[in-house]
Amino acid sequence: MTHAPTPGAMQDFALTLDRFLTHAGKWHPTAGVVTAAPDGTTQRIGYADLEMRARAISAALVAQGIGVGDHVATLAWNSQAHVETWYAIMGIGAACHTLNPRLTAAQLADMLGQSQARIVVASADLIPLAQDVLALLDVPPMLLSIDGAAAVDTLDTLVEPDVAAAWGGFDERTPSGLCFTSGTTGRPKGVTYTHRACFLHTLRSLQADVMAITATDRVLAAVPMFHANAWGLPFAVPAVGATLVLPGRATDGANLARLIAVEGVTIAVGVPTVWLGLVEHLDQTGDDVPSLKRVIVGGAPMPPALMERLERRLGVTVQTSWGMTELSPAGTFAPPGMAEREASSSGRPAIGIDLLLTDADGIALPEQREVEGHLRVRGAAVVERYFGQVEPATDATGWFATGDLARIGRDGDLTITGRAKDLIKSGGEWINPAEIEGVVGALPQVSMAAVIGRSDVRWGERPILVVELRDGEDIRDDALLGALRGRVAPWWIPDAVVRLPAMPLAATGKIDKLRLRAEHGQ
Repeated sequence: MTHAPTPGAMQDFALTLDRFLTHAGKWHPTAGVVTAAPDGTTQRIGYADLEMRARAISAALVAQGIGVGDHVATLAWNSQAHVETWYAIMGIGAACHTLNPRLTAAQLADMLGQSQARIVVASADLIPLAQDVLALLDVPPMLLSIDGAAAVDTLDTLVEPDVAAAWGGFDERTPSGLCFTSGTTGRPKGVTYTHRACFLHTLRSLQADVMAITATDRVLAAVPMFHANAWGLPFAVPAVGATLVLPGRATDGANLARLIAVEGVTIAVGVPTVWLGLVEHLDQTGDDVPSLKRVIVGGAPMPPALMERLERRLGVTVQTSWGMTELSPAGTFAPPGMAEREASSSGRPAIGIDLLLTDADGIALPEQREVEGHLRVRGAAVVERYFGQVEPATDATGWFATGDLARIGRDGDLTITGRAKDLIKSGGEWINPAEIEGVVGALPQVSMAAVIGRSDVRWGERPILVVELRDGEDIRDDALLGALRGRVAPWWIPDAVVRLPAMPLAATGKIDKLRLRAEHGQ
């Protein structure tokens, strides 16, 4: 009598985020994290020591009753203390609820009320804001300072010497983080990240045609840790043993230029407005940043003139990308060596995420190339349901509607052509602000451009153009609008030009169109 052979098996190796730091601590112990202080000095630590500190903080949190499924909130800038607190929270199966310090106390209190975080850990200079937030809550959580003396106890006061917590041992689908959307189009919604989703997102980000980070790189994270996991950099950089360079609170051009030069940064990541400040500083001083090889941008459309300026002035390759908080957050990336691409291109999806163009009713377009449609996505790191909601955020077939209008080229290259909610309906016909902004934003005199709808008795809405000019530049209104003739339909041309000394920016660095509409759209 014969028996069927016993099938083989693979080890059950849970995809939890603590593994990135334990790997870095073991195999890249002396590489680590560099943090810029406000006085110009730097703090640095190797991954082995960072892991020890994070495990000690984990033990302190456990002693306070924090465990799997609990929320601990952070209100902090990009720093070593913030990174080790992240791993300390996530390593024991709790979820890190990142709070955006650029929001109001009322907004933050609303978010904390939803997450019911039991502890809030804040940067020393943000303690007053944290106290204002907690004063609005019926049952305020414990408040601790993350990085130094303040009016409250510091996190270190809870840490006992030589006591470290064990990490892992929970399901890889356990929540690891909570981040609320920026709220630029409505009330912020909470997105719950899981260990498995972020682990797979990290592996996708590290591919050669995506971020392509290696152990020899020194990566400047100018994108904030309090929004969309800092695009996954606190996981991806330790995962390969690269050096993570953090600017603290200061992301102005002068501080970033100094940090890049002193630390030999090779890759810099952030929204376009950050790099505008850098290049303008370098133009004023005549300094250079020769170590810098690549600049990765996302979060907002890349003005073509700025992209050309960065590549010419800095001698770097600019990688454009597109993503959302709901995507953990990376969606598409232009590969580092992608030739003949435009600033409007956001690159292609890597394995693990898929794209679909639909009509306004969510019906898939019969042709998916060289047509404009409403963009939907699905994948292992895409939201299925918002925090606290019962109904799914996806349609019946699992696709998430991004709210973006997009075009996919023959080669699979994605171009975001606008936001569905930004469309202006004038006389019963639609006007796409993004197309107008792309033309005006390419003018060498223009630093930033935005188009919003203004109420009109006859047409319902008419577009107006809002611009911020580059320092020392000037251009007449008729020249700004004249650049649009022959490029867009005549009736798309804005009725007025509003000049601002500084474009209002939302908490994530995007142009704040809600504010522009409130102040100039009536």
